[in-house]
Amino acid sequence: MKLSCLPVSLFRENPPLEDWARLAKELGLDGFDLSILQLRNRDPKFFHELPVVMVTTYPDFSHPDAGQRVREMEKFRADMTLAAQAGAKYVRITAGQAHPGGDVRWVVDAFRQAMDFATDVTLVFENHSKPGVWQYPDFSHPTDIFLKIAKETGIAINFDTANTLVYGDDPLPVLEQVADQVVTVHIADTARRGKLEPVVIGTGAAPIRECLSFLKRRGFAGWLCIEEASRTGRSGFVGAVDFVREAWRQG
Repeated sequence: MKLSCLPVSLFRENPPLEDWARLAKELGLDGFDLSILQLRNRDPKFFHELPVVMVTTYPDFSHPDAGQRVREMEKFRADMTLAAQAGAKYVRITAGQAHPGGDVRWVVDAFRQAMDFATDVTLVFENHSKPGVWQYPDFSHPTDIFLKIAKETGIAINFDTANTLVYGDDPLPVLEQVADQVVTVHIADTARRGKLEPVVIGTGAAPIRECLSFLKRRGFAGWLCIEEASRTGRSGFVGAVDFVREAWRQG
């Protein structure tokens, strides 16, 4: 089992990347994740002791303005290049926001174009909900749209253990449908069904143990990437790492 972490709890204060890399090492992680927002105007070349596993990005390919979709692709290509320079193996791609009038064909076409361009990194599509930098929830937050995009493109999947529950659906049946495409997992938690309310990993409603047990039985050998968003300080990171390791051991 290879364990990484995306430090969502640190996004607001945005400490130096060296501090996050140091904490990741202290936690005994095998690698660490970054948001593209953390890499802006930073030099990624100092990473050497631990690998950067995944860089999360936020392209908006469902925007109703065609010109904006072109700009989103240009920006996403730059993000992929920056992630590759940081040594990341994976780049998290999103469909975009649920703008009024969005069309799934725009997203499918954009994904295929991005996949053709991605030679130095592997793109992973997430069953996403809504980041703080967006006005609307993710266009692919509804389960049927997520599955349609996943199946039509055949893109690799970063499966999030909480976001499907936030939408109101059970995560495990969705995971079972895309299992062959899953190469990374966001271990996330939420206090209750139907709302994104991050809590310390393992204390909320997300069926993390069930998802990990399913993946382990299938021989999953990809990265488990904790999405630590509880804003409970160092204890939240420590608790998350301990929980995931124990849940995987027992799975």
